Amino acid sequence: MKKSALILFVLFATMVQSQEIKQIPTINVSGEGKIKVTPDQAAISISVETKGAKAIDVKKENDTKIDAVLKYIKKMAIAKEDYQTQRVSLYPNYDYEKKKTSYIATQTVIVLLKDLNKYDALMDGLVDLGINRIDNVEFKSSKIDQLQSDARKLAIKDAKAKAEDFVSVLNQKVGKALTISDNSQVNYPPRPMYEMKTMAMADGGGAAPRETLATGEIELVVNVSVSFVLE
Repeated sequence: MKKSALILFVLFATMVQSQEIKQIPTINVSGEGKIKVTPDQAAISISVETKGAKAIDVKKENDTKIDAVLKYIKKMAIAKEDYQTQRVSLYPNYDYEKKKTSYIATQTVIVLLKDLNKYDALMDGLVDLGINRIDNVEFKSSKIDQLQSDARKLAIKDAKAKAEDFVSVLNQKVGKALTISDNSQVNYPPRPMYEMKTMAMADGGGAAPRETLATGEIELVVNVSVSFVLE
């Protein structure tokens, strides 16, 4: 009997508390924070692809070229932790017209280039050594964590400013925040906004500089939903 009374009391208290929470006047708004920055790093995906009639010969040729590539990357004073083999493949390719099987070997390496002034020298040297595919270039910022933090703060400020606009004609004030939801997309990639950036010639001579890399800008966007108490 006592247990039943206790259960009823807890249920009643919970219902009362729930009703009290629902009766709190609130305003729900969204906020957006945007920050633009010029990237100072680039993740470059490069590959060496070789073809031939014998699998062992194709693999050996590919290994020889990739060995030279990795040594050159090291020679360019790029730290070991900033380049990594991403993919290795060797597979047969059957030609139905010639009725022959050839083999294709591919090795892909990702390089995080922290000094964009080295881009032309790096890529020229790698092409000379045998890379025949540049799969992707993704621009990054070394200050990404701080920039994301700043964008979150701007989003909250934007949300509060909107709430204050709404209640300014109601003789009310915006109180404390009850809930905050981050509506930003998970792993949302920075959006590049292209503009040409001049890179010097690899040999450093008197030749006119060439423009081979458009770094543009990275735009970080954070979206939040906030529920404020109305006072």
